[in-house]
Amino acid sequence: MSLADYRAEGGIATITLNNPPANLYTHEMMIDLDKAILQARFDDNVHAIVLTGQGDKFFCAGADIKMLASVTPKFKYFFCLHANETLSRLEQTPKLVIAACNGNTVGGGLEIAMAADLRVARKGGGKVGLPEVNLGVLPGTGGTQRLVRIVGKSRAIELMGSGRLFSFEEGQQYGIIDQIIEAPDSASFLAKVYEYAKQFIPPAKASKAVGLIKRSVQSGAEVPFEYGLAMEREFQAQLFSSEDAKEGLNAYVEKRPAKFKGQ
Repeated sequence: MSLADYRAEGGIATITLNNPPANLYTHEMMIDLDKAILQARFDDNVHAIVLTGQGDKFFCAGADIKMLASVTPKFKYFFCLHANETLSRLEQTPKLVIAACNGNTVGGGLEIAMAADLRVARKGGGKVGLPEVNLGVLPGTGGTQRLVRIVGKSRAIELMGSGRLFSFEEGQQYGIIDQIIEAPDSASFLAKVYEYAKQFIPPAKASKAVGLIKRSVQSGAEVPFEYGLAMEREFQAQLFSSEDAKEGLNAYVEKRPAKFKGQ
């Protein structure tokens, strides 16, 4: 059984963290997640990725603490290093990634969700937060770095320093959660997430352009401004040679809706 189930349909790949009951992540799950990310990246028929958790109660409750308590410091270091590399691969994949937070999204679970481009949560589905300080450690899978880039320095220190959990609604106020969707269970929630995702993929949108907008923002925000502009120009040059750019420009001139193919 894979700990990160993969399926693709209708231009959207779904990766489901599958380690019930809380979908705790282990090194084995990160290996499976890494494989799933690469599968979605190389599939030309996949235009967006939805990342979610198995069941109705948890997106992911973080790392398996019992596992961490039993392994060597050296293993813990390489465990964190590989997790960092896996989430960076997700963050840098030139396809839009939506974290569908179907339930509690805490600790390492929030760290995984923050590596996505957008975070959509099920109303009343659970809590969100980074409580690692209560274990005497810090959020070590990108949490300190991604949270500060979302909420700013003082808010990030307050949230991680207190380790408190909070509602999806409060998370939306901070910009951690982008959308909250009302749904009775995870299945109906996911169905609504797919409808939300369709606005970013063909035929509605040129998914290659969406993917390179994502890359320009994710990478450009981390380099000096002039380097970011250079990156933007390179991505634009790629898009100008794409079939979808030709379609978009022709549709505008001909005053008709564009029908994009993701090419």
